[in-house]
This record gives sequence, C-alpha cells and structure tokens, in this order.
Amino acid sequence: MVNLVAIQMTSGPNVEENLAMVSHTLANSKLAKNSLVVLPECFACFGTKDGTLLSVAEPENVGKIQCKLSELAALHDCYIVSGTFPMQTENPLKFSAACLLFGPDGKTLADYRKIHMFDVSVDDNTGSYKESRFTKPGREVVVVETPIGNIGLAVCYDVRFPGLFTAMGDIDILVLPAAFTQKTGEAHWHTLVKARAIEKQTFVVAANQSGVHASGRETYGHSIIVSPWGETLAELPQGEGLIQANVDINERQAIKQNMPVADHNRFRSHFV
Repeated sequence: MVNLVAIQMTSGPNVEENLAMVSHTLANSKLAKNSLVVLPECFACFGTKDGTLLSVAEPENVGKIQCKLSELAALHDCYIVSGTFPMQTENPLKFSAACLLFGPDGKTLADYRKIHMFDVSVDDNTGSYKESRFTKPGREVVVVETPIGNIGLAVCYDVRFPGLFTAMGDIDILVLPAAFTQKTGEAHWHTLVKARAIEKQTFVVAANQSGVHASGRETYGHSIIVSPWGETLAELPQGEGLIQANVDINERQAIKQNMPVADHNRFRSHFV
C-alpha cells in the first residue's frame, strides 16, 4: 500500500510563512512511511509580481526552499513533490517553474520544469495571464522509477496537453501541482484530472491552490486524489489542509489487463 497525500494552500508572497505552513501541516499529520506528499504550484511564493518571483529564484541544489523540503522529506521519511518554486536559469531575466521530487533520504530524485506556459485570457479579476514573460519553459518529460512506483511529473496547465502524458509511457502515479484559477477550475478541473487518470490508467494526485491571494487572484481549490478508474478517493473543496488516500498500486494491473488501452493505441506522440 502507498499513502498518497495532497496539501492544499493559500500561498502568499512570504517564502518563510509558506514553508512554515508546510512544516506545520506535516507535523500535525500522521503520515505512513514512504508517503508521497504533493504540494501545489507556486507553493513557496504566490500572489505577487513576477519580478518578486525572480528575486527569490534559487540556484540548483542551493537555497532555503530546497533545503527545507529536503529536511522535511528526511524528517517524515516520505517523498515530497515540491509543487513549483522559481529556479534560476542562464537568463537573468527569467526563472523556470521547478518541480522537484525529494526522496525519504532528503535527496533530489527528479527535476521537472513546467513545459506549457499559461499565456491566456480569462474572464476573472486578473483577466490576462502571461506566464512566459518571466518563466522559461522546460523541454524534458520526466518520469522517475521509485520503490513506490513509476511517478510522472506535470504542472497545472500541462494537464490540457494529453500528448505530454502519452510521452510518459507507463506510470503508476501522476503528480499534478496546480494553481488553477477559480474560473477555469470550476469549468474544467475535475474533467481534465479525471481524464488523465482514466486514459493513463494511473493514480493522480492533484494539489491545488485555494482562495483569494495577495494579488487578488482567486484559485479553485478542490485538491483531489483519483484512482485509475476515475474514482475520487479524496477531495478538499476549499481552504488549506491535507487529504490522503491509501492505495494499492497493483490495482492498476487488473484494470490494464481487462482494458489494455496502451496496447490498443494506434497513435503515438513525441515531444519535440
């Protein structure tokens, strides 16, 4: 059995306060050994100007965010998916949205950089989003083999691009940190998350931001854990908190044998 966990946050601009919230939540939760904990997108700094995010961007393997998450993973003997936080790039005017997987020993097991940039117009109080202005998109599909299963990493807007998930191959668990807006979330969140679970026949742990943030941006919440059959195993509609579900990864095998979707697929996508 594997314990899947999603932490829902209403992150603000202060990095120390957000890290303290994660630390407090984990300290007050009874986590099984080797639990997989997923944080939301922008968990460490949110609701502020992009220039502020650039100012808190960290080098690889250095900085308070990475050090704290490594420490928490070792302390609680669990895997932690970092949501996203700004990581420095070779361009001093752009950061990448880094999603790291820390192992129970505190070491970094995987490093995914968000590929699809949220450059859209939304009928909400923010109106226009231009993520690519300060964020450099990643280019690598990331799947990591661990003792609890093969884990695929994706972030928020990525969920709308099924070719990315086809390129992952067979995965046991898909992690999806997100900061879905209230408007797009109420329209599409559940449909998209469940579609990825069903088509990949995989468990999905989708951790979202929730509520109104310092900038006035409103996020949808509804962090959710979904089975390979598309069933909701746990969900937190609003507010900050934690959800978890104990699952049997081997459950996937019966589903894949009865409905071998991957074998029947006559189309393949290749990320270029």
